[in-house]
Amino acid sequence: MDGRPEMTDVKKILKQMSDELSKPIESYIEDELPANLIEAARQYPYAGGKRMRPAMVIAACRAVGGDGRKAVPLAVAIEYIHNFTLIHDDLMDGDEKRRGMTTSHVKYGMPTAVLAGDALFAKAFQIIADLDADGETVRDVLRVVSQSVWDLARGQQMDINNENGTEVTMDEYIETIRLKTSVLFAAGAAGGAMIGGASKEVVDAVHGYAMNLGVAFQMYDDILGIVGDPAVTGKSSGNDIRKGKSTVIVCHALKNIADRADLLVFRDILGKTDATDAEIDEVRSILRRACSLDYAIETAEDYINKAVDCLDALEPSKDKDFMIALAEYTMTRTL
Repeated sequence: MDGRPEMTDVKKILKQMSDELSKPIESYIEDELPANLIEAARQYPYAGGKRMRPAMVIAACRAVGGDGRKAVPLAVAIEYIHNFTLIHDDLMDGDEKRRGMTTSHVKYGMPTAVLAGDALFAKAFQIIADLDADGETVRDVLRVVSQSVWDLARGQQMDINNENGTEVTMDEYIETIRLKTSVLFAAGAAGGAMIGGASKEVVDAVHGYAMNLGVAFQMYDDILGIVGDPAVTGKSSGNDIRKGKSTVIVCHALKNIADRADLLVFRDILGKTDATDAEIDEVRSILRRACSLDYAIETAEDYINKAVDCLDALEPSKDKDFMIALAEYTMTRTL
């Protein structure tokens, strides 16, 4: 890997950065009333996790020669926005578990969960407004982050529209995940580069890196959602088939299942909310015969390669190496 961190090192670095960010993440939500809203707002961001998005903010800032400490508030804001979307996403999907804990709407009730998400969203922009940067940089950061949230909402609605067996093209699927997932990765990375004093050309390159990484990340998440081991991923396997989601695998399969009997079975089970585990296993077999799983992995890898190529605009550094290794790490999660 040309001296870049190995995968085990990437996990170690992510863990270290996550630990270092814990205190700042827990410093912005003060003890106020009502206590149940404050507790609900703190639940997701305080729960830890890999924190790839805030880590990317810090790494991008340092990779362009900036002071990573000045990017910490933006890293916190991006993490708050991410968790705001998770709270609302869990509510919309009716999920009962997140990261091994009871989801917000189940634990605190739907109204409080909605308000907790809204509160995190508002706090994030308050933090950005107080960045230690000149006014033009703060405006640029606010612009790219606010645009990402707008795009994220569009992507989430497109994802909902794509359920229930609705067939979409591969291009429509890519656009959905670009908006749903990539834009927040890209806004954080670009914002970090802005705070680090990068030129527009370098900011654009960092933005492109994170955009491509985000597409690959979501593609691989979609793969794990069908064939991943729930004991390892912590996510239910097969539910995307039951919901009829048009993922990269499904889009490919609908065009490439050669056997008509297989295609009829696949269409019958796709979007069947009460599909049995045996039926889901049958779909997995059909997907393998159609080489759809292989295609999905290869496509995600192509996006990782595009992400890494974008970083040619950066001078050599440990943080650049980490960003490259982080992109490659997204494809190592266990199937």
